Amino acid sequence: MRRHAVWGATAVSVVMIVLGASTAHAEGEGDIRVVKGVTNGGKSVIVGIDQPVTFRSTLTVKDNSGVKGLSRAQAFHRTSTSGAPVETTDISCKKLSSTTSACTATMRIDPAWFPWYSDRNANEAAGGWGMYGIANANDGDYWIYDGLAPFAFKRAATLTASATRVSRFGTGRQVTVTGTLARADWEALKYRGYAGQSLKLQFRKAGSSSYTTVKTVTTNSAGRVGATVTAPGTGSWRWFYQGTSTTMQVASAGDEVFVGTTALRSTPPPPVIRSAPVE
Repeated sequence: MRRHAVWGATAVSVVMIVLGASTAHAEGEGDIRVVKGVTNGGKSVIVGIDQPVTFRSTLTVKDNSGVKGLSRAQAFHRTSTSGAPVETTDISCKKLSSTTSACTATMRIDPAWFPWYSDRNANEAAGGWGMYGIANANDGDYWIYDGLAPFAFKRAATLTASATRVSRFGTGRQVTVTGTLARADWEALKYRGYAGQSLKLQFRKAGSSSYTTVKTVTTNSAGRVGATVTAPGTGSWRWFYQGTSTTMQVASAGDEVFVGTTALRSTPPPPVIRSAPVE
């Protein structure tokens, strides 16, 4: 077998979540309810290959007797059996009123855990996630929630751009722009070229604050792209990738190319030396 999840004492607190396909539902006892939930401020959770990522999910809970807290709060993949080793490091609640509290779960994931998590391909963990857990009221009511505070769990990506004039001399405006799109491979903990993806070649004129799309190009098997276009003038060129449900959106840094009107000067002829007349 390829590998197994082997954990020492330091990993006991890591939540090993591998749940089947699930839709949002809840059940419990009494009038306690989770009325609102948001994870990571509504933004995707992006994970690369080496830096641990911490994110938070906040649930608004209501009960007529007041909210005691969350006895469990975990993140899980909403649409498949794939999971990831997400550690819930803290759960706290802030009282908003006599009946309502905002309860926040803080979670952490370290890319180094991926290769040892399970026999499944770690990259399958990317996609739609949500929160699962139990909310408790002061009067003993409880609510088991599932699929709340949805968020996208995505693979980090990198994108480069290099722009050069086809001709270094004269007034030619042809510019060639190349680049490479790569994304995190959680299995190997490396960035690999991402093939078959549509990238937008964009231009920002000198003095402008925004880019406009000039052309769309598809990455090759190594994640590389290239295009030769006519420059509208001096400015910066970049590649832009919209992203997918499993891979983050990313734009390369702009690479400036000067397009001027200078031309080659011809070499001046040598001076003519005339001899003085003989008297």
